[in-house]
Amino acid sequence: MLTRSNQTGPAIIIIFSISFVVMVGLCVFKLPAKVPIIFLLALIVFTIALIKTDIALIILIFSMLLSPELKIGGITGRAVVLRVDDILLLTVFFGWLAKMAINKELGLFKSTALNKPIIAYVFICLIATAFGVLQGHSNPKESVFYLLKYFEYFLLFFMAVNNIKSTKQIKLFVFCMFLTCFLVSVNACWVSFSSGQRASAPFEGPVGAANTFAGYLLLMMALIIGLLLYSSQKQRVVLLGLLAVIIWPFLQTMSRGAWLGLLPVITTLILLTKKRKMVLLVTVVILAVLSPIILPGAVQERARSTFLPGRHYTVLGRRMAFAESGAIRIEAWKGSIEKWYKRPLLGYGVPGFGVVGDSQYVRVLREVGIIGFVIFTWLMVMIFRVGRDTFKACAGNNFAQGLSLGFVAGLTGLLTQALTAETFIIIRIMEPFWFLTAIVVMLPRITASQNELSYTEQAT
Repeated sequence: MLTRSNQTGPAIIIIFSISFVVMVGLCVFKLPAKVPIIFLLALIVFTIALIKTDIALIILIFSMLLSPELKIGGITGRAVVLRVDDILLLTVFFGWLAKMAINKELGLFKSTALNKPIIAYVFICLIATAFGVLQGHSNPKESVFYLLKYFEYFLLFFMAVNNIKSTKQIKLFVFCMFLTCFLVSVNACWVSFSSGQRASAPFEGPVGAANTFAGYLLLMMALIIGLLLYSSQKQRVVLLGLLAVIIWPFLQTMSRGAWLGLLPVITTLILLTKKRKMVLLVTVVILAVLSPIILPGAVQERARSTFLPGRHYTVLGRRMAFAESGAIRIEAWKGSIEKWYKRPLLGYGVPGFGVVGDSQYVRVLREVGIIGFVIFTWLMVMIFRVGRDTFKACAGNNFAQGLSLGFVAGLTGLLTQALTAETFIIIRIMEPFWFLTAIVVMLPRITASQNELSYTEQAT
C-alpha cells in the first residue's frame, strides 16, 4: 500500500534534484527565466499528483481559465502556443501514472460507455493522419502537435473518471469550477467596462478570444440553470447571483454563435426537467418579451447585423442575405467541402490540410473524412445518452439530477455553437467539458454505492 511516508521521501529528493537542474539551466545554458520556472512549477504539481491527486485536479481546474499561454515556436506560418494548463494536465497525468505504478491496486482505465467511441476516434485520427503525412498532405510536426492537443482532453477524462470517488469530492470540484467562472467573469466585466472591448477570458492577448469565452460561459450557464431547477432556496440565491455575474460578459462577447446556442439549452432544460418547468417557461417568455428593452443596444445591433444586406446565398431553397462576416464563414465552409470531396473517406488527416476555421463539423470532415465524422457523431450521441441516463438514474438526488440536466443542455448548446466555431478542439471549453463529462459518467455509480451503503447501515 502507498503510505504517506514512502510517497513524500522520494518526492522531496526529486524536487531538490530538479531544482538543481533548473538553476543549471538558468546559469549555464542561459535559458529564458520563464522556462525553468514553469518546469519547476510542473515538478511541484507532479509531486502533488503523486501524493494527493485531488489537490492536483483542483489546481488544474483553476488553471483551465486562469493560465497564460506560451509561444514556443512556429509551424506553417503559425505560432505554436502552449498554455500552462497544457503542461499542468500532462504533469498531473504522469503523476497519476506514477502513483498507479507504485500502488498496484489502482486501475488504469475504468470501463465506461464512452471508452469505445473515444478509442475509435483516436484510432481514426491516427490512421487518417498517417495517410495524410505519407501522401504529403500534412506536416508531421504540425500533425503531432495537434494530435497531442486533441488527445489531452481524453486523458483528462480518463484521469478524472479514475479519481472521482464520492459526491463530496464532486461537489468540491464543481464549486472550484464555479469559483473559477466567477473570477473570470468579474475580470471580463471589468475589461469590458474599462476598455469597451468584447468580453474575453484572461491571458488571451490584446485581441482576446471572445467566441471561446462565450462557449465556456454557455456551458457554465447551462450547469447553473440546471442546478437552479433542483436546488434549495438557499442554494438558489447563490446560483442566481453567479448567473447574474455571468450574463453581462456573455452578452458582451458579441458571439452570435453562442447566443444561438442558448436556444437549444433552454429548449433542452424545458423538455427534460421534472421540476419548476412552468417557472422556467414563464421566465423565458418574460425575458423574450422584455429583451428589446433590457438588452444593450450594441447587443441588439450585433444580432440584427447577421442578416444585413451583403452576399446572397440559397439556404434550404430560400434566397437569403448575410453580412460580410457570415458570408466569409460560408465561403470557408464551401472551400472546405470542396476539398473534402477529393478525399471523402479519411480526409487529409489532422489538422486537415491546413487549419480550418469557423465550423467543427467541416473541420472533422476535412481531417478524418466521412468515416471519422460518423465516429465523432457516435461519440457525441453517447455523451448525450450518458448525460440523459444519469439524469434518469439519479432520480431523487437533486444535485446529481440538476448537474446532469445542465450538462446535457450545455452539450446541445455547444453542438449548436460548433456550427460557427471549432468548439470541440478549443482547450478553454473542452477541459471543463471533459472534466464534467467524467463527473456525469461517475454520478450513477457513486449515487448507487452510497444508497447501497445507506441501506446496509439501516439494515444493521
